[in-house]
Parts: sequence; C-alpha cells; structure tokens
Amino acid sequence: MQARVKSAACKTMHFCRTYPLRACLIYIAAVMAFFIVFPSVDPAVTSIFYDGNGGFPVSKSYLGVKLRYLAVNLVIWAALACLALLIIKMVFPRLKAITDLRAPVFLLSTLILGPGVLVNMILKETWGRPRPRHTELFGGDQPFIGVWPPTNYCESNCSFVSGEGSSSFWLLALTLIVPARFRLPTFIATASLCLIFSANRVAFGGHFLSDTLLSWGCSALVIISVYHMLYVSPRSWAKPQVLENGIARAGIALQRKGKSAGSKLSKGWRSIINALKKV
Repeated sequence: MQARVKSAACKTMHFCRTYPLRACLIYIAAVMAFFIVFPSVDPAVTSIFYDGNGGFPVSKSYLGVKLRYLAVNLVIWAALACLALLIIKMVFPRLKAITDLRAPVFLLSTLILGPGVLVNMILKETWGRPRPRHTELFGGDQPFIGVWPPTNYCESNCSFVSGEGSSSFWLLALTLIVPARFRLPTFIATASLCLIFSANRVAFGGHFLSDTLLSWGCSALVIISVYHMLYVSPRSWAKPQVLENGIARAGIALQRKGKSAGSKLSKGWRSIINALKKV
C-alpha cells in the first residue's frame, strides 16, 4: 500500500513539473468541483472561528491584526525592492545591473496581473459572493452563496476570491528565481507564510476556505505563464542582456527628456525674472 501511494505521489510530482500549467488548471477545476458538490464545507470551516454572537475573535486579537499587517507589508516591501532595482538601472544606465533584471520584471508583472488584475479587478468585482461575516450564517444579512454561480448580492470587493490569499501565494514566486541552493528554504519559508496569512483571513471571517484555495490557483496560473514567457521559452526581448539594454535605453531617454524639460523651465524662469526687473 505504501509503495502504491509513493508511486502515485512521484507520478503526480512528475506531471506537475512536466506540465505545470495543466496541473494548475486541473487543481482549479478540482477545487471548484469539490465545493460545488460539497458547499457545506465552507460554512463548516468558517464556523470553527465564529463566536456565535456575530463576531470572529481572531479579527480583534493582537496577533491576528499584526499578522494581517505583516502579510500586506511583506508584499509591499518585496514590490518596492523590485521597483528599486529597475529604477537604479534607469538612473545609472551605463552601470551593469546588480542582478538579472528578469527577476524584478517577473515579480512585479505577476503581482500586477495576478493579485492585482485577475483577482482584485476582475473576480472580486464581478463574482458577487458575500463575505462570510456578511452572511446570515455569521451575523450578516445576506444569504450564503457557494462558489457557483456568480451572483449580484455583493457589488464590490467581494469574497471570491481572496485577495490577500493570492498575494500571499505570490510570495512563493521567489522560489523560482533564487539560486538553486536557496530554493528549498525559500519554499519552506514562503509556503509557511502563505498558509499562515491565508488561514488568518479565513479566521477573520473575511473569506471562505474555497476563496482562499482558488486564489492560490489564480496566482499560480499567472506565475506559471509569466515564468514560461521569461525563463522557459523567453521571447527575444526577455533575454537578460536584451532586457537590460532596453531598460538602460529607457533610462537614458528619460534623462535626456528630463534635462531638456529642465533647460526649458530654467529659460522660462529667467525670462520671467528679467521681465519683472524691467517693470
């Protein structure tokens, strides 16, 4: 029995490594199908954190609030670090970049396209699923709605899918770009943070379990697609030296425009001063 389980696990891992995009789509479809067939799992999990009086104690606890702020701040700090690498290259275009610039482009683009566009701008604004704390089951005034079909009970910033769950999962993208010897510890650290931050949102009554699991799939879908475009089968513009040269040229062009605008502004200011002196 153990041999069969081990063999099945190895085959699954091999399939995921060989066909990551297919594996991600299968994961999303499987999670959707499970919660469509067993919708009661969502409220059952949420009820673990509900106090029975319209509140979720974790949402008011010191540790819960700090964990939520940490989750948001970690993503912001990582994004700012990526942005800083690109800005440094544009400010000093003739200096060799301190790292492969595909890394910050990869991280920023997946953050924008995944948690930003797909999750927060599309799904959370159109699916209409009320958050757990807004449903009648947990002290609210709206009905419980499963993962399917979309509804209009919630107009904006809805429960499906979890924005913070997707951004927490995005941290795992770091595993793909760090040196090989750091990949395992990076994966363990980011996966642990993802689980903690995502569970914290469920405990807050902000999202159902299905919202969180599907948000992971959404982020994974974007990460896999962009990684393939930049690293596995890179387009001509995505090759390291070509990308670095392109960013350098953009920096030089911006500096020239800045100097030109500054010169014009200086001339205009001097003409104003001279005109005032003649008055």
